[in-house]
Formats: sequence, structure tokens, C-alpha cells
Amino acid sequence: MTSSTTSTATPTRHPFESRVEEVKISKTHELHSDINSVIMDYLISEGYPSAAQKFALEANIQPKVDVESIEGRVEIRNAIYGGDIQTAVEKINELNPQVLDQDSALHFSLLRLQLVELIRTCTATPNADISPALTFATTHLAPRAPTNPEFLEDLERTMALLIFPPDNLAPPLAALLDPNLRKDVAKRVNEALLQSQTERTKAKLYDLVKLRAWAEQKAREAKKDLPERIDLGLDPSRTGDDKGQESGMHSNGEGEAMVA
Repeated sequence: MTSSTTSTATPTRHPFESRVEEVKISKTHELHSDINSVIMDYLISEGYPSAAQKFALEANIQPKVDVESIEGRVEIRNAIYGGDIQTAVEKINELNPQVLDQDSALHFSLLRLQLVELIRTCTATPNADISPALTFATTHLAPRAPTNPEFLEDLERTMALLIFPPDNLAPPLAALLDPNLRKDVAKRVNEALLQSQTERTKAKLYDLVKLRAWAEQKAREAKKDLPERIDLGLDPSRTGDDKGQESGMHSNGEGEAMVA
């Protein structure tokens, strides 16, 4: 009678992975410090003051966090996400009145988004009064549109929302009512505010991920011996199967997203 046995052999580790583990072991303290710095930079740049303060305590680091400035940017972002563009513009001017004065394209984008929100409200019910949208467009956007061909095109496209039924719009018009437009404008506002505060316009993490992807691409083009898949490796404590469960974003339990 022949008995079968189940193989318990450990899969062979790729030489690249072994080398990575050697570097981690030799530079554990520096690696943790660098990762903590990148995460903290992300939380500050993207506007998560509560998460930044908690992470600083957990990681035992002393970052220079201007909580008031971060909270100001968060309030502006939330106002834009909620479609309250007038409040967002007022808060931007309170934080730094020169931001919109010096960036006519961003200012026009905010005004155009405010017009979109007015049209959204006007067309929510049949036979609604569209005069608020027309008045706003005439007063705030029409004088600016001739100064830039893109402004004029954006205004004409936005005004077309008043002509066609909202449930039967062409893709370019439907995109104006998509929540992603709010997110795009909020992102540009956040970057402009950071730049006005002599900060980076975006978190270091974005450049780090791009650099890593570029390096891997170049290595593969050069036919270097690499594993079929290389994990991002932001968490040096994860090994083996845990890496396969890496997720780019997590919640801190208070509605603030953060990088793991």
C-alpha cells in the first residue's frame, strides 16, 4: 500500500528578494525613519491634521505641523467637495488672498464650478428658474472668458447644460456634473495653497512611487534578473504573504485617509 505525503518545501526565494531583506536588516532604523518622514509629509500635504498628530505620537517624531493651516485647507477642500464654492473662495481669500489673484486659471475654474453647481440646482426640478445661473455667468465669467480661448470654450460648454436635459447629456457635458470635477478643482486649490506657503505642491510619496516605477521599468528593459512582481514595500515589517495584502489607502477611523 502506497501512502502519499504532502510537500511542505519552502518556495525558493528570488535572489533579488534576498538582497532586499539584507538591506532591510542592515538599515532597519534608517528605513523606519525615512518611511515615517514620507508618511508624515503625505498627511500634512494632503490635509489630515488629526492623523498627522496621532502618527507623530505613535512614531515618536516631532514634525513642524501648522495645524491651523492644515485645517484651513481641509475646510476649503470639504467646501468644494460639498459644492459650496462660494464658501471655499471666501476661505481661500482668508487664508491667502493672493492665491486667486495670481492664478487666473484656478480662479476661473472655481467660478466655472460655482456656475455648474448653480445650474445643477436650477435644473433639479422641471421649469425651475435659471436666472441665478444666468446672472452669475454674466457677472463673473463673461468678463473673464475673452481673455483666454480655453475660458471661453469652458464657459460655452457649461452654459450648454441649461439647454439639454440632465439625464441625456453628451459625455463632455455629463463630465461637468460628475463629482470628479469637484475633486480635480479641490486638488488644484490644495496644491496652489501649499505652493503659496513655500511648501511642496504635492506629497513626496507621489514622486517616490513614480521614481520606483521608473527604476523597475528601466531594470526590466535592461533584462535584469527581477521577480515577476515586486511589492511596493512601504511597510518594512511585512514579509511573505502579508505583502500581497498591501493596500494603498486606509482609514484612520475619523474619515481621514492615509497611506499604510
